[in-house]
Amino acid sequence: MKQSYVQLRRVFMEEEALINKKLPKELLLRIFSWLDVVSLCRSAQVSKAWNILALDGSNWQRIDLFDFQRDVEGPVIENISRRCGGFLRKLSLKGCQSIADGSMKLFAQLCNNVEDLNLDGCKKITDSTCQALSRHCPKLQRMDLRSCIEITDLSLKALADGCPSLTHINIAWCENVTQNGIEALARGCPKLRSFMCMGCARVNDSAISVLAEHCPNLEVVNLSGCVNITDESVLRMAENCHGLHYLCLSGCTMLSDASLIVLAQQCHLLSTLEVAGCSQFTDAGFQALARSCRLLEKMDLEECILITDTTLMHLGMGCPRLEKLSLSHCELITDEGIRHLGMSPCAAENLTVLELDNCPLITDASLDNLVSCHNLQRIDLYDCQLITHTGIRRLRSNLPNILVHAYFAPATPPPAVGSTRQRVCRCCVIL
Repeated sequence: MKQSYVQLRRVFMEEEALINKKLPKELLLRIFSWLDVVSLCRSAQVSKAWNILALDGSNWQRIDLFDFQRDVEGPVIENISRRCGGFLRKLSLKGCQSIADGSMKLFAQLCNNVEDLNLDGCKKITDSTCQALSRHCPKLQRMDLRSCIEITDLSLKALADGCPSLTHINIAWCENVTQNGIEALARGCPKLRSFMCMGCARVNDSAISVLAEHCPNLEVVNLSGCVNITDESVLRMAENCHGLHYLCLSGCTMLSDASLIVLAQQCHLLSTLEVAGCSQFTDAGFQALARSCRLLEKMDLEECILITDTTLMHLGMGCPRLEKLSLSHCELITDEGIRHLGMSPCAAENLTVLELDNCPLITDASLDNLVSCHNLQRIDLYDCQLITHTGIRRLRSNLPNILVHAYFAPATPPPAVGSTRQRVCRCCVIL
């Protein structure tokens, strides 16, 4: 084995190796273009000829450095920029917290054909980077600035001025972004199809209204944690963005059934709706939604505390494609609602995940009503205190591959007769 390895290495170390003689450079480059970053770097160490081929800029059009984030610092990005130049189309620096504006300015100048840039978690990045991208990278289409905490409205205004082809942007947890930045972005980037701004608490109805007006092609919108938006924002999106298929409004506690009703009227392509914590939603809103949005596949209704079994009855009948449903902390749900869901068109074919954490009225009868859900892969039952081991065993006997998440508190032993009172409880001892 060792001898054959040495012989093989000797073959590739020779500058006139057979593969180098027989195949033209263009074909060799084509072969190298299928290799990932690690394989390219290893190939570059085989011989001088392969070093030139492996490090050719045409092989580095798409680079993902997430796996090397701890090692990636400014000089690495600068070397990549010089080597790749105009070849580079996609770069992910997700989690590379050492990257700062200086390296990204050089990147923008040298890699001006970049179309997809991920700076998720690059916390040293400031508005200067986005201003450089605006000046040099007009082809930019996808931009991820998630958790770039120094980013302000100036970045969005710069992108609006210099990157009119932008279709996807993520500014989640960029807490300095306000109405002004989003309105500028909407006016300058009318091709936007995906807008993610989770945790941007300063976003308001005015910003979302302008976004909906100028970006009618929006398909994906995440406003989770934008606590200042009201039904007005949802109304404007529904009126203008009929192609919307993913919408997250979790934590937008000011919304009412009016939002669900207008979505039902205007957005018939919805496939994913996340409204966790929208505590004003009732059965009436979900009834309207179920009647019109028959393409719904994933719904997160966690902590929609006013909904009852009526919602499950309408969703079960009106949404035959439903795959994932979260009802955690919906404390009014009972076995009767689960029975309707288990008998519904979606149950037998499509339902794969059902989350029922903290539904205190659910009993083993609900599990018995789910045995017809042949594709059910996971069910969450944490703190469903009326669920028993026996009920779970019966469910598993019918669905042997199902993953059940449940917790049963250990029985508390009776105090010993005549014993002195402990100074600390057992929990404190464990802690």
